Amino acid sequence: MPLSPLSRRRLMATTAAAFAAAGLPLKALAAPTKADALGTMKKAARFMVEKAAYKGGYVWSYSADLSRRWGEMEAFPTMIWVQPPGTGTVGHLFLDAYHATRDEYYYDAARKAADALIAIQNPAGGWNYIGDFAGEASLKRWYDTIGKNGWRLEEFQHYYGNCTFDDEGTAECCKFMLRMYVEKKDPKYKAAFEKALKFVLESQYPVGGWPQRYPLKNEFHHHGNPDYTSFITFNDDVIGENIEFLIMVYQALGDKSVLEPIRRAMDCYIACQQPQPQPAWGLQHTVADLKPAGARTYEPKAFATHATASCLSQMMTFYQLTGDPKYLTRVPEALDWLDSVRLPDDVMPGKPRYPTFIQIGNGRPLYVHRAGSNVVSGRYFTDENPHNTVTHYSSFRNVDVKGLRARYQTLKATPPEEASKHSPLKGQRPLPKYFMVKDISVEDLSVGGDLSSSAPKAVSADADKVAKLTVELNAEGWWPTPLTSTSHPYAGEPPAEPTPGDFSETKVGDKYDTSPYPDPNPKIGVSTAAFIANMATLIKYVDVA
Repeated sequence: MPLSPLSRRRLMATTAAAFAAAGLPLKALAAPTKADALGTMKKAARFMVEKAAYKGGYVWSYSADLSRRWGEMEAFPTMIWVQPPGTGTVGHLFLDAYHATRDEYYYDAARKAADALIAIQNPAGGWNYIGDFAGEASLKRWYDTIGKNGWRLEEFQHYYGNCTFDDEGTAECCKFMLRMYVEKKDPKYKAAFEKALKFVLESQYPVGGWPQRYPLKNEFHHHGNPDYTSFITFNDDVIGENIEFLIMVYQALGDKSVLEPIRRAMDCYIACQQPQPQPAWGLQHTVADLKPAGARTYEPKAFATHATASCLSQMMTFYQLTGDPKYLTRVPEALDWLDSVRLPDDVMPGKPRYPTFIQIGNGRPLYVHRAGSNVVSGRYFTDENPHNTVTHYSSFRNVDVKGLRARYQTLKATPPEEASKHSPLKGQRPLPKYFMVKDISVEDLSVGGDLSSSAPKAVSADADKVAKLTVELNAEGWWPTPLTSTSHPYAGEPPAEPTPGDFSETKVGDKYDTSPYPDPNPKIGVSTAAFIANMATLIKYVDVA
């Protein structure tokens, strides 16, 4: 299955923002030939593989002179990033390019990315957000400096030494390793894939969900909160991503041993949906009693409207996958609950209508604030005041209840055999030709859309856009892209006394905060997201030219 909607939305939002900031309007240019498009692809790929990559791996963005580089945070020169659009995502793109051209250069580029991921694969079988080829001592130094001082990025403030399912990092790599093995049956990638598959199966709880990190640890008790990384995690579609990977395994290899874990994972959504009068889900749930739990200090123990909407979408997808009506049974009551917590139009006009968090018991909204200026002097807190909330993690959400309700009504009226007729669980079938090269749509299988959309879509070739990409690729082989996000360099240990100023609604704190923030004057640099999106456009053109 293709890159998940979470990654695609991040990728395309990053790219769209970059081009908008650059003021790059499309204009009519001479239609390029297929050879023109192939030449542009090769030139851009060579720069990424031979200049930007470090030992086959990638980060998210680079300064024009490659002297600074960032993933979700600034990276050491010897580090590569795992979270999309990182090394696995670029690897998927190169496999797509290989499928479009049969040019072995692209397979070799994908192989280098895969080898980089194998080099940083945890002995347990999964992946962390990042890897450092300089060794564990260097990685720990990063965590003790840049990572520890990212005020809002609490997931980087402690080095666990284990693997994460957060932000698709492990799932993305698992899918890529499967594709690499399927491509040429290379035993190196079979071993890495089987190690990853074993990790996913071993880390699954009996109830069907997965923790955020594994092997389990209980060692980072932040601001008096328990270590949340062992909790069942719905946030960022952890369970859905693992289901998608296991379905791919069944599709490609016909391995029936994954069917029971797939079904158990689907049933976890049913088990964790809470009873009336709050038939919803949280971002995380405790394993012992399946109740909502807190996570980062700005993710309180509460129900989450956007997570509930995502879970409902998945429940409807599970009906399409299995034809089992039990996945639809409690959808209406959760939709009614979402309607019941919608904010009146006169409360915080201009904001989305759904509070992110709803208190357990009384059903009132819970809003997130912060005080101080950095990781040492700062703190997050919640209350019922909707004003002056943090901006890096919105206290308000857009939730398409009307669309979810319409989809439910359609599925409710669709017989099980008809609803599931396109299900990949019906039997072994080839993986899609392309993973990155397809129209961007939130109605994809992995987020609970029409199963028929899981097949690659026909795309129209945009000659003007391809011509523009050909012209704008610079002499070095990269597309000059405004880097709309930057970060403060590590400035040492923050003082306990807050820096003067109001940081309650800023994306970054004082100079000691290493969290990324919007650059008011974006510098031109190399964007991995832009590279992926532009290459995907070129591959479409080559495929149909």
